[in-house]
Amino acid sequence: MRFVKIALAAATLLPLASYAALGGAPGTGSAPQTLLRSATPNSSPSAAYTVRESRDADGVSVREYVLPTNVVFAVTWQGPVRPDMSVLLGSYLPNFASAGQAHARGTGPLIEHNGGFHVESAGRPGHFFGKAYLPRLVPANVRMDELQ
Repeated sequence: MRFVKIALAAATLLPLASYAALGGAPGTGSAPQTLLRSATPNSSPSAAYTVRESRDADGVSVREYVLPTNVVFAVTWQGPVRPDMSVLLGSYLPNFASAGQAHARGTGPLIEHNGGFHVESAGRPGHFFGKAYLPRLVPANVRMDELQ
């Protein structure tokens, strides 16, 4: 019985989801779910990418777009709070931070695009959403404006 209590206590203290860092391997959340297999209809077994979705304790839904080489080329998020951007963006966090500093607060969505990194982040309290991707890793025939 004591073991069960310890296991339950540990389970409540651990995060419900773990996300990937952009450009890294996919996260190992408690129950990531593969949503779809390819960006094109009539896909073959060697699909262009897979999509994994997870939801954290705050109700934030994060989708990881993963290449067959097991590298995340894009992430999208939506929820009542903004997710931990350092976890989602990894080594690209400084790009996000510098874009935020150059953008006046309260003047609309944050959109930053340079040759190697693209981010769009917007929202208001109770509803935040956005996406970030690495253009050089986006598979051919994938339209980034269709990512949810």
